[in-house]
Amino acid sequence: MTSVALVRYRQGIRRTLEEGLDLIGGFGNLRSTVLVKPNLCTIKDGTGHSVTDTEVVKAVIDLLLAKDSKLSIKIIESDSQSKDAQECFEKFGYTEFCVSKQEAGLDVSTIDLSHTPLTKTSFVGEYFNRPELPDILTKPHYFISVAVAKTHGLAYITGILKNLFGVLPRKQKSFYHSKIHEIITDLARFLRPELNIVDARVGVEDWNGPTTHKIGAFILGKQPVSVDSVMTKLFELNPKDIRHLVKSNEYDLGLLEPKVIGERIEDMRAKFSPP
Repeated sequence: MTSVALVRYRQGIRRTLEEGLDLIGGFGNLRSTVLVKPNLCTIKDGTGHSVTDTEVVKAVIDLLLAKDSKLSIKIIESDSQSKDAQECFEKFGYTEFCVSKQEAGLDVSTIDLSHTPLTKTSFVGEYFNRPELPDILTKPHYFISVAVAKTHGLAYITGILKNLFGVLPRKQKSFYHSKIHEIITDLARFLRPELNIVDARVGVEDWNGPTTHKIGAFILGKQPVSVDSVMTKLFELNPKDIRHLVKSNEYDLGLLEPKVIGERIEDMRAKFSPP
């Protein structure tokens, strides 16, 4: 399924996600371990919409478990200059949520990727040359990127693909900023997320605001470039202006002009300032 679902938010988070999943043909080949990556870029959410809404992640996991209660599900994030992952898990309710699932006999937990074993890989990309990455990323998995809709001063946008930047275990991530587009492309090639969800109920200009725009939609798809391209068009910006989208498109990670099903972009878009 190469199409992208653009779904208007009107009947609650779970129902909206179910509608989007139906449009794109469901989860596909679900298998353990399921890695769920929210955007937890900061402990201080300056807009109320700059990090992934925990309720969205909870709804995704509930839908996964309704499909297969035996799945092993890990919510993943790493430390950065603006936050400690474990503090984020606690502050935003992930720790409590996982405990409740474990008490029900379900395998759901959080992982701070900055404090897990690393494995040297054979991957050679635009920037990385056989990097050491968190061990869990190198094993068979089903990867879900659950992003928010934002522009970004360095990466131009921060959606599905920029969210992958948060798997890098190094805390001082500014080390990578000069090559951010190449690094995002490499992470997309290595991880190849299979379900991509953008909560675009409210869009944010820059990584932590302050300007916001009401959009009122969720975007779902199987290909990360396609989903980010639709998000970019909702901002009235051009996907072809974003280097990591253009580069990732060359590696069969989605389309810059995907087919959109559900709502029309023209009916949902909001005018963002170019970053």
